[in-house]
Order: sequence, then structure tokens, then C-alpha cells
Amino acid sequence: QVQLVESGGGLVQPGGSLRLSCVASGSIFSINDMGWYRQAPGKQRELVAIITSGASTNYADSVKGRFTISRDNAKNAVYLQMNSLKPEDTAVYYCNADCIHTSRSQANYWGQGTQVTVSS
Repeated sequence: QVQLVESGGGLVQPGGSLRLSCVASGSIFSINDMGWYRQAPGKQRELVAIITSGASTNYADSVKGRFTISRDNAKNAVYLQMNSLKPEDTAVYYCNADCIHTSRSQANYWGQGTQVTVSS
């Protein structure tokens, strides 16, 4: 009923920047929390940043001061600006959204993931 499409991943040198985007489409009435998670090889998926419908944010300690999450409610979109990237930020990044459908039912959705590689 809802699709999340991410974009913006790629290869970047240490210290560089990337901006990830995620757009939700489908039978959406509204979206509560939206977030970004990441999963590195051999590791569990972890929360990177989350933003509420009221724009309150929360970040993993490892990215505080370097990453910024934002959203555009009119576009059903969430963004992740990543600065001062480090090799340990290398992972597949996943968008997540807690959606209320036009039917007023609620469900949680994941994007397909976008690869971020930080390497010289």
C-alpha cells in the first residue's frame, strides 16, 4: 500500500558529504515517525536518526553533530544530510516510515536500502 524509495547513496572519500532522500508514495493519509537506519556487513541494523511529525529529532551518538535529519511533510519525504563521513559510516542505509493509510489503518514500512561507502 505504501512504497518508500531511497536515493542519494554512493562512494565518497572520508570527510566528504552525501545527502540521502526517501519519498513515500501510496495510500497515505499521514506519516508519524520517519527515520534512517543502517546495516553494515556482519552487523545488526541500527538506528541512525529519527524525526517525528512535529520535527523532533533523535540521533545515534555516533552521528551526532555530523548528520542532520529533516522532512517535508507535503512531499512525504525524509532526508539525511551526512557530513564529515568516516569509513565506519559505510553501510546500507534504510528509510523507515510509520504510515497512517487513507483507510486510517497503520503500518510500518521500509525502503529497499541505498549503499553508502566511505573510502579513499
